[in-house]
Amino acid sequence: MEFAITFKGDISLERTVALCKQAEVAGFDYAWFFDSHVLWRECYTTMAVCMKETKRLRFGPCVSNPLVRDWTVASSVYANMCDISDGRFDLGVGRGDSSRRLLGFKPSSLEEMRDFTKFTQDMVAGKSVEYLGKSQELTWTHGHKMPAWVAAYGPKALASAGEYADGLILQIGDPWLVKWFADQAKEAVRKAGRNEKDFRIMAAAPVWLGDIDKCRDQTRWFPAMVGNHVADLVERYGREGGSVPQRLTDYIQGRKGYDYKHHADKDADHLDFISNDVIDSFSVLGSIDQHLAKLRELEDAGVTQFNIYLMCGEEERMVAEYGEHIIPQFKKARATAGV
Repeated sequence: MEFAITFKGDISLERTVALCKQAEVAGFDYAWFFDSHVLWRECYTTMAVCMKETKRLRFGPCVSNPLVRDWTVASSVYANMCDISDGRFDLGVGRGDSSRRLLGFKPSSLEEMRDFTKFTQDMVAGKSVEYLGKSQELTWTHGHKMPAWVAAYGPKALASAGEYADGLILQIGDPWLVKWFADQAKEAVRKAGRNEKDFRIMAAAPVWLGDIDKCRDQTRWFPAMVGNHVADLVERYGREGGSVPQRLTDYIQGRKGYDYKHHADKDADHLDFISNDVIDSFSVLGSIDQHLAKLRELEDAGVTQFNIYLMCGEEERMVAEYGEHIIPQFKKARATAGV
């Protein structure tokens, strides 16, 4: 299993660079960035600096969306990121939650996500694309193959992701729910005649090592953020019929609203409906042994990359603890298995 960190863009460039360098030494594989340009710092300029200060770490937005930039602008940015990093750039795509809704716009459609992904991958690869009735090409790009990960939760979105994406992004650390979502995407992978072994599954969630009460205080914000997606699913599919598991629908019953100006904020005012059981389920908390046990459950559920939402405080300590106590255990297991 790979390990990653994600920044939301609320800390200084200098500290972000230092954390990326620390993470690379600690054995992390990826550094992802939220792409919500009004709430937080624009991510690609920061990413470019971090790329020049690292050698192995891969980078990407987690996630961007098809409607926040002109597609040719986005393609040019991504191609330049590939050039700057010598190909260490992946694309993460979603419908556009905070990025769009904060500005009063609706998220994109599944069709727009699919078309955007193919358009940008083709342009980054140096292929000719049709744009507003004319053929366009990035003549300067070096033909990089840009992997694309797609964030999805609903049955249609999961099926769509399985048909074309290189990986699936799930913002949740509950092994049962991860498997429930991942199995639907994998079924679509098989139906599309693609190799299931090449399809990657990311579980993204915050972590905290220490006393359980402190753990919960630092990560209570996360199920509230996930609740936005769950509320969308309930509105679209209803609470009955099995399209959305009761395990998800039950926990948002007390949800009264969400202030996007306090998106991913541990001190937000919209967290009252989150119970301790939900916090424990959605995140990875407690002692080293409890983290190892939960991560092994996630790996057994099909997760190929665990992505730490590094935005709960004491970020340097979390990276150090994982580098010393967690990641070596998984690397040892992979070496023993001959992977």
